[in-house]
Amino acid sequence: MRNFNIRLLMIFILFFSLKISAQNSYISQYKAFATELSQEFGIPTVVILSIAYMETGGGTSSACKVLNNHFGMTGKNDINSSRFKSFADSKASYRAFCEWVSKRKFYEKLKGSQDHNNWFMAIASSGYSTKPAEWKQKLNVVMKKIGL
Repeated sequence: MRNFNIRLLMIFILFFSLKISAQNSYISQYKAFATELSQEFGIPTVVILSIAYMETGGGTSSACKVLNNHFGMTGKNDINSSRFKSFADSKASYRAFCEWVSKRKFYEKLKGSQDHNNWFMAIASSGYSTKPAEWKQKLNVVMKKIGL
């Protein structure tokens, strides 16, 4: 019984460490580009990465893998019959999201601000989410979980 408990604990630790590794991998893969877009658009890197991470499940969603869609953006695609838009690559998805944000009414007021809560609420309330307060709360949990 003792050996079983030790094996079970080892499996749990391995699973947990793989999950953390996957989280870190997604963030490290896109952080530099998100920072570049942050400087260009005035949207905090933490906002861009937190939303992308949450919308893709850390890069594991089929929309991310098949359509290069990191933000759950809807639109046409020639790949499958889903409602999600396809992008040529991940960078195009990140850029499209920032361009979408830059066209919203709240953008000029928040541009350059580092207050992620104001950004989350403004984005959610502009039609990005059907439940803005809940979405903002989830993003704050994700942001802390992934260490941003």
